[in-house]
Amino acid sequence: MSEHNVARQAVRAEPLSHSQNESQSKSINDTQTMRKSSSNLAARVLNGSVISWWLLALIGQWLFASYIAVRYGGPVLGGNYAAVNQGDHIMGYQPGATTHNLMYFSHILPAILLSICGVLQLIPQIRQKLPVLHRWNGRVFMLLGISGALTGLYLTWISGSRLSTIGAIGITLNGLLIPLAIVLAWRYAVARNFTAHRRFAVHSFLLVNGVWSFRLYLYGWFVLNQGPNGNTGYLDGPADIFFSFACYVIPMLVAELVFWGQRQTSSGRKWWVAGVMTIGALLTLVGIVAVTMATWWPVIRG
Repeated sequence: MSEHNVARQAVRAEPLSHSQNESQSKSINDTQTMRKSSSNLAARVLNGSVISWWLLALIGQWLFASYIAVRYGGPVLGGNYAAVNQGDHIMGYQPGATTHNLMYFSHILPAILLSICGVLQLIPQIRQKLPVLHRWNGRVFMLLGISGALTGLYLTWISGSRLSTIGAIGITLNGLLIPLAIVLAWRYAVARNFTAHRRFAVHSFLLVNGVWSFRLYLYGWFVLNQGPNGNTGYLDGPADIFFSFACYVIPMLVAELVFWGQRQTSSGRKWWVAGVMTIGALLTLVGIVAVTMATWWPVIRG
């Protein structure tokens, strides 16, 4: 074949090769665009599932705060301390037991403020636009959280405010972990490591609200089973013991899963985490409705 013919064939082949490259490039770009769009959608759904859970927690926390304010705050303000024993108590107000009563009311009444201010710490807009409010609200939450943990441990093991020893172990571990998580959240904030601070602040919130979650799990369990199943009047049945640990372990594991999912680039992993979070939100809803109708709302309504 002559050099002229080779050159002429090369010239004819060049436009075809260029067209193929353009087609392949367009196909790659389209694929990348679709993947990016899918990843963005998955990220939005994941964030939406987290926000949905937060809204439910806000409602549940403020209902709990209202219940405590009416059940305990009203009688205390009226000087009728013995009236607080109308609720379900292991050991309530004890006439003449000054130290016990001080610990008792120091444990219960601050829960009103904890339930109101704690959930606000999870709002990004407050952290970004009202940093002073976020810091002071956080300090209040930390101090009251540690105080609640210590007074709770005192009531459980010194005052003897427990139904059974084995049933109190899970909640005791909860109380021991609260100061640890709060101190870590504070230290990371001081060090301006806000990623780690956010992580331990969320865990602090979940630990402080372990007893709130326990109520949700317990009453939600009653609804799903149409009554007790593995529960006893001393809270030492297999379901009771499981919930005494699960009320903070499961939320903390789900929180770590969400943190992991938010770091992922794979849309499939984000969708999977969003699904788990959605199931968690639905179960939270069941628990809130169950405990509200059974105990909180009758008291709030009066």
